[in-house]
Amino acid sequence: MTEDAVNLIENENKLTFIVELKASKRMIKRAVEQLYNVKVLQVNTLITSSGIKKAYVRLQSENKASDVAIRLGIF
Repeated sequence: MTEDAVNLIENENKLTFIVELKASKRMIKRAVEQLYNVKVLQVNTLITSSGIKKAYVRLQSENKASDVAIRLGIF
């Protein structure tokens, strides 16, 4: 858990995930909504220089990213 990830959780209501390279934004959104019982507002993805795909998932305002992070044991 990096300081940047914590700032995203606290300030922008976003969670960061490492996902499969073949995963689409729709697949990521559906998986997060089903696994964590939250509403997703937006998904942004990027592929790092080391070939890892990251997904930045912004939750709707009625769901708190910090609550999901606590349930995952990372916050």
